[in-house]
Amino acid sequence: MSNQPILQLRQVTKKIGKRTIVDHLSFDVPKGEVFGFLGPNGAGKTTTIRMIVGLMAMTEGEIIVNGMSIKKNFEQAMTQIGAIVENPEMYKFLTGYQNLIHYARMNTGVTNKRIDEVVELVGLKNRIHEKVKRYSLGMRQRLGVAQAILHKPSLLILDEPTNGLDPAGIRELRDYLRQLAHKEGLSVVVSSHLLSEMELMCDRVAIIQTGKLIDVRSLQQTAETTTQRVSFEIDSADNAFAAAAALDDIDASSLVIEENRLTAMIEREQIPELAAALVSAGVKLYGIQSKAKSLEDQFLEITGGEQIV
Repeated sequence: MSNQPILQLRQVTKKIGKRTIVDHLSFDVPKGEVFGFLGPNGAGKTTTIRMIVGLMAMTEGEIIVNGMSIKKNFEQAMTQIGAIVENPEMYKFLTGYQNLIHYARMNTGVTNKRIDEVVELVGLKNRIHEKVKRYSLGMRQRLGVAQAILHKPSLLILDEPTNGLDPAGIRELRDYLRQLAHKEGLSVVVSSHLLSEMELMCDRVAIIQTGKLIDVRSLQQTAETTTQRVSFEIDSADNAFAAAAALDDIDASSLVIEENRLTAMIEREQIPELAAALVSAGVKLYGIQSKAKSLEDQFLEITGGEQIV
């Protein structure tokens, strides 16, 4: 049971009239992982999140949270979930601590010690006794996360948590989410339109389009396993192109010569091979720069350039 995924979607489908919004969606989220959820306009991302948290009924399929079906054991399954859908709502005339006390009364077993723990965890210890109306948007987001994890859920779901945050606030939230996942063992599902932030925040991402799962990929191995655009700074282009094109495992059509620079789309392991070939051909090599495909590049390739939501 210890290896059981915290969240399992099995052929989840949502139809409204004759229109299929989510089409047989299946994926798992293991314990302690930050899982990104991406999709272009109308892909069914928000609909899927609403079905997971019980705000919308499924047409077909099964959602299992920490071993409990939301169809058969709805109340027990919901106790395993903490969520912020859109913006966290707080009583602005109360302090942050008073808000947490209020939410704690809605759940059994939340002690004052637990409240202090989550306040420390989200970094609000020095401001928790101030009224929420004085909080920045980033502080309200952190208070929302604290409220969502008060009852020690197994799964935290955040829909567009970085909306309205400045770069510092986004970085703070990103760091707290990774800390929650990797130190507390909490599974986090997060959706965002900021692909660069998702790349830094998530362990894996699922990409859906027109309600269907297109791909689930790990972001930790991206730099090592995908084709990279590699630029070689050279003294002369005279022999460089011929030396590179002569290599059997390099596609000559990907080679570009621009002034004193040779650019190639190659695998990571091919970089030293091409560098050695250039030097052997008498080409002076002054520098090498590589750039793996970003999550944004991969997303646009997969979805055909459709806008993300």
